[in-house]
Amino acid sequence: MTGVSIVTLTTGLAGTYLAASPTLATAPLAAQFVATMCATFPAAMFMRKYGRRAGFTMGQIIGLLGALFSVYALMEQSFLLFLAAGAVLGVHNAFWGYYRFAAAEAADPAFKTRAISLVMAGGVLAGVGGPELAKHSRDVFEPVVFAGCYAAIAIMCAVNVLVLQFARLPGAPLVATQRTGRSWFELLKDPKFFAAVAAGMTGYGVMILVMAATPISMADCGLSFNDAAFVIQWHGLAMFAPSFFSGTLIQRWGAQRIIFAGLALNVVCMVTNMSGANISNFWFGLVALGLGWNFMYVGATALLTEAYRAEERDTAQATNDTLVFACISVATFASGALQNTLGWMAVNAIIALPLVLALMVMLSLRRASLQTT
Repeated sequence: MTGVSIVTLTTGLAGTYLAASPTLATAPLAAQFVATMCATFPAAMFMRKYGRRAGFTMGQIIGLLGALFSVYALMEQSFLLFLAAGAVLGVHNAFWGYYRFAAAEAADPAFKTRAISLVMAGGVLAGVGGPELAKHSRDVFEPVVFAGCYAAIAIMCAVNVLVLQFARLPGAPLVATQRTGRSWFELLKDPKFFAAVAAGMTGYGVMILVMAATPISMADCGLSFNDAAFVIQWHGLAMFAPSFFSGTLIQRWGAQRIIFAGLALNVVCMVTNMSGANISNFWFGLVALGLGWNFMYVGATALLTEAYRAEERDTAQATNDTLVFACISVATFASGALQNTLGWMAVNAIIALPLVLALMVMLSLRRASLQTT
């Protein structure tokens, strides 16, 4: 998660330096998410056969290679190589995205939602450490800016490979060779599964659309890199700090109510960001955005685990993450294009549409739930 925080802060800015057109600034970040989307099913199948430890280790090795590739691309000042390196990092992301599901599988049923939220709470360190590490490693290979940030990611991936060898993780399931349960298309016909996927897509897509444009917008407003790092740092804290208690809130109030709260917080973000371009607006807007993401994403993950049977685990999780990262890919590329053509107001105004659509889906599920009780 620390690596993701660094990548989010620096990739758009690095892309601005390397790209022929400012509208392509976030294309390397979009390439990561496209690769994540494409690798989600293969990653799930790999772990289905070899187990979580082998899968997570493979993901960290790929991340190490992708980070070193990024350093090389920046040294060569090649936008195309930076795009390709982003794709390699995207494959890495596809593997580690399953950590939250591994936590749910290893926990007792009564502790499942709290296990998911506690895994996400690890992002608190990422929210603080990522931007700080980016600030201190940014100029390590001066005059090539940002190459040091990716070198730091490579070191973290290498450390993770070692740590994973001592972690207690679920092995390959005994039914690994069986293919039972509903197909991905049949799963999407399930109202609860569909609502969980829609909430996850909206929460993550809206967050990425606004967050990826933030460092670029702040630079356009004359604010410094350290200012942007400060805002992203607080955004990261807001994303992950609620995970210490969001699982408990879900147990008490239910995943659906928590998702509704996340939708409301995203509206607060939109209104704040459209109210001005001072650092206080950026700070408060991104904090609300982070809180909204946490409630929607953790809530959607908890709701998703209620919507499939054990034999459908791999298909359900891979279908969810593929669709979520497809949405993220579009949002990331659109973020840079919107910011550099229509501006910060347009970036924030456009999020109203997915928020309304997600609200309609959740209200439909809510009505159906009330009718069956």
